[in-house]
Amino acid sequence: MAETTSNVRIHDLPDAILSTIFSLVSDTRSRNAISLVCLKWYSLERSTRTSIALRGNIRDLFLLPTCFQAITHLDLSLLSPWGHPLLNSTPNPVLLAHFLRRAFPSIISLTVYARNPLTLHLLAPQWPNLRHVKLVRWHQRLPAPLGYDIVPLLEHCRSLSSLDLSHFYCWTEDIPPALEAHPSIAASLSRLDILAISSSEGFKSHELLSITAACPNLRELLAMCIFDHRYMDFVGDETLLALASNCPRLSLLHLADTSSLSKDRGDLDDERHSSEASKISHITLVDLFASLPLLEELILDVCQNVRDTQTALELLNSKCPRLKCLKLGQFQSICRGIGSRLDGIALCKRLESLSIKNAADLTDSCLIAIALGCPKMAKFEVEGCKRITELGMRKMACILRRTLIDVKISCCKHLNAVCSLRALEPVQDRIQRLHIDCTWESIQRREGKASILNELAGFVDFQTERRSVICEETSAKKKCKYSIDVDSLDIRANGNGFPTRTWAKLQYLFLWIRVGELLTPLALAGLEHCPALEEMRIKVEGDCRQQPRPSEHAFGLSTLARYTRLSKMHLDCGGVIGYALTAPPGQMDLSLWERFYLNGIGNLNLSELNYWPPQDRDVNQRSLSLPAAGLLAQCVTLRKLFIHGTANEHFMMFLLRITNLRDVQLREDYYPAPENDTSTEMRVCSCCRFEDALNRRQIPD
Repeated sequence: MAETTSNVRIHDLPDAILSTIFSLVSDTRSRNAISLVCLKWYSLERSTRTSIALRGNIRDLFLLPTCFQAITHLDLSLLSPWGHPLLNSTPNPVLLAHFLRRAFPSIISLTVYARNPLTLHLLAPQWPNLRHVKLVRWHQRLPAPLGYDIVPLLEHCRSLSSLDLSHFYCWTEDIPPALEAHPSIAASLSRLDILAISSSEGFKSHELLSITAACPNLRELLAMCIFDHRYMDFVGDETLLALASNCPRLSLLHLADTSSLSKDRGDLDDERHSSEASKISHITLVDLFASLPLLEELILDVCQNVRDTQTALELLNSKCPRLKCLKLGQFQSICRGIGSRLDGIALCKRLESLSIKNAADLTDSCLIAIALGCPKMAKFEVEGCKRITELGMRKMACILRRTLIDVKISCCKHLNAVCSLRALEPVQDRIQRLHIDCTWESIQRREGKASILNELAGFVDFQTERRSVICEETSAKKKCKYSIDVDSLDIRANGNGFPTRTWAKLQYLFLWIRVGELLTPLALAGLEHCPALEEMRIKVEGDCRQQPRPSEHAFGLSTLARYTRLSKMHLDCGGVIGYALTAPPGQMDLSLWERFYLNGIGNLNLSELNYWPPQDRDVNQRSLSLPAAGLLAQCVTLRKLFIHGTANEHFMMFLLRITNLRDVQLREDYYPAPENDTSTEMRVCSCCRFEDALNRRQIPD
């Protein structure tokens, strides 16, 4: 049979098929490359792009793109200078608002930094068909009538169904009167996020009830509340029941106390748990679950102990049959884990995600019972539970080997980094996201390097350990055998003769570490080989004013060069507190600490970096130092750099040495953001000069 050759190319496909293919491409750089092929592809790519985030300087109106007529999701919260009032950059703000509407006529979802009320008063009328709006503001609220900031949205956007104020600083008193004044729009809202992370005040009982009464059709509610009964008008039994009565269609309910959103961690050595009992009874919880049968995700993070919750949680499975995600904070007696009968939270067999925080009586037997009762669990988080050990976590991982891919272990006394990684060996070939604490008590506080060898001694006998782990099932008169094939794990030998595990599918790694500790023991702890690791977040916390000078010259970032695919990093030193300007004799100021933490970062092949400088809370200053600017300039592969703080203009000019750098931002995204920049730090004109110098360079690609 004669061979036939075909000259059909992808360019010859019908436009309808090409449009479908292009719409499936989500990566921005890939879409930009598609649009450069030919005019036909350019037109099809522009007509299929639905979301865009503008990052340029709003003063350059001639650069405003006008070819994205099909865009429906617009993000204006990242415009430069970041945090500057959007419409104050032009002498005619009304004309600028009209330009934005002409460039993007089909917007239904908007994210915008609304520093002053003028922004929304001019933008809201331009897009009356808006359905989803997210407001961002870290600056202090300007004097204005209650609700003045969000009233324009409720007046002009008649189709509004989702309002996100989680990153918008305002008063709790602003929201109820604005919603009550526009009952028809409030009744159409299906999602309301008022979990304001920039505020230290939660919603009182009457405010929460006013909001839910005005929005009876809510399906998703996220709110920051006051659960502490020592405060007047706290959220208690009556409030929860009234909330469920006002919004019976909720599928997502997230209520968190203000203290639970703070970044302060508990003390690992503190065996005392809060003796205060909350005013939430297990009878109320039963009635709450019965009133919300459509719940799919429930988060209750309170500040005081909710006792005897076992009975209520047993009914959760039958009262809320759709529940898949559950997070409980300060809930006690969630599972007994004794005997042959599953009880408490272990009966929620449909759970796919479970987070347990500050459960004082959670034990290893509870973990095993939960694993047996929730066989679909893919995500498990445990925080502040001081009675669980490596044995319990290991058995749980064995049981959930086929499903568990996302794990967080934080602030647990008996689970340091080595123990946590060793406990997760049964799922290390499947896990994709991991959060652990880099606590090296057994490594640095005992005998230095010899201690880690003792800590890792259990690894030597890994190949000779039993082929299976026998777990007794807690059902009556039955036993179940959960096996793990040890030979399926990739074991390699490191230079010390100890076996090294391969975390074959690990893509995201979150590390918490206290100030003054080193990152270098990470590989020895068991994370030496992670071939798929692409993104890492490192959070450093602590008061460096009480710390001696580090014995090493570097934190240990250069050791991360072994992860060859690592391209994105979040280095958060915002929790490091110290002296910004002058330090007393014998103590280090923050510039020297920055040098310690950033040394070696130039050895990594990062394309994107988010960096939070250390801070001096006494002067509310989070600024990039001279050593930090010089070390960041050594990251020659960076394309995006976001500094969450301020910087001097001449420090920023060091960054022009980075050949591929094309997107740099300074974000003062901490409350309260500085209202007036000093003469030595980045101002609007300074940002403009830096951006002009950045854009004048020739970027290779």
